[in-house]
Amino acid sequence: MTWSTEDGGPRRLQWVDGARLAIAAGETLQVTSRSMMVVTMVVVASPDDVFVLCHTGGDSAVSWVERVHPETLETLATSEHLAGGPAWPGGTAVHSNGDIYVVFGNHAHRLNRSLQVVASRELPRIRPYNSFVVLPDGHLVTKDFGGSRPGNEMEEPFAPTQLVVLEPTGLNIVATLDLPEASIARLSANENDVYVVGTSSLWRVRWDGESLHSDGWRAEYRQLQGQTYGWDVVIADTDAWFLDNGESTHKFAGTLRGVGTATAPLHLVRVNLASGRVSLHEICGLAGGVVANPPLVDEQRQMVVGFDSGNGVLAGFSYDETKVRKVWSVEQNHGSHMLLYPESGEFVSAHYDQERGVEQVVVRDISTGREIARADTGSPIQSVVFPACGTRRDFYWCSMLSLNRVTVV
Repeated sequence: MTWSTEDGGPRRLQWVDGARLAIAAGETLQVTSRSMMVVTMVVVASPDDVFVLCHTGGDSAVSWVERVHPETLETLATSEHLAGGPAWPGGTAVHSNGDIYVVFGNHAHRLNRSLQVVASRELPRIRPYNSFVVLPDGHLVTKDFGGSRPGNEMEEPFAPTQLVVLEPTGLNIVATLDLPEASIARLSANENDVYVVGTSSLWRVRWDGESLHSDGWRAEYRQLQGQTYGWDVVIADTDAWFLDNGESTHKFAGTLRGVGTATAPLHLVRVNLASGRVSLHEICGLAGGVVANPPLVDEQRQMVVGFDSGNGVLAGFSYDETKVRKVWSVEQNHGSHMLLYPESGEFVSAHYDQERGVEQVVVRDISTGREIARADTGSPIQSVVFPACGTRRDFYWCSMLSLNRVTVV
């Protein structure tokens, strides 16, 4: 079992075969925490090889990768500072060739397992490139980030996005594709189909081994007055799932609670991958919603978990071929990506306790929303980034100020 890339893979299902919690009666969660600046994500190459991506801020930011002890989180090795650019959370992955790849700022890097730089590439635009997906033939696809950043607020229409394909050996650019609208969300992929959440439509483009091209498939999801753009998309079963009202995430100030500006309620968006049919499902029906991350989809139980970080609501929906129905809802200040354990039906989310200034991890049953376990992390702010499944009935929880290992005891 390895967690080789963000969200467990390019479909962003947020689980991986072999990972388990299976919390039984009498068991609880134990947290090991350390302060780190600025943690984006963890990837797990093997039970003993855990890598952490960090970065600085500003328009000339750099990133670096640390190898940490899988249990104590002690730093075992560190890369050199890697050329970056305008700061926005990037991404890292363990490639099938065994090396580690990083995209941050407007640069891409290939590192070996000793964290030495093998290849680097400056990307075409002086804008952040928010991570990448790895295709079955090993090529990397990335794109520029089109929205507002802290200290760099912009108004729509944003500049259109460009997809860039890198070959994995020397990170040479082998193809590009310009889309007619901007994209703030990260890319997702299913085999050679790459999905791009634009500011008004979901787009599909295809890699044929030599070039990217649009097959004409597009689904317009932005249909309501006061509705804002969507974030990362999950590709599950026959549908794509994501959350809208992503505007205002650049106003994050330790939490997303209360920073939303959308006048339309926040929605779970479902798009059928064959027909392009779009359906919108309210999380809580309130204005002022905001998200920066994707929902969670359990294909086995046909359940989806959505959330509204601006209003502090987490909700579970059941679905079949045609219908989506809300079955539970709880008040919870969740902001980050989540983790799913399909065998047991457990999933991990977070709650930022504003009164105490601490983030908690919360394990629930996905079918009922029942709370199974909860524990304080070492983070004084809300996480809006990426956790990872570990190999020892544990998982790693990241925030911009801390790295946490949470294990069942």
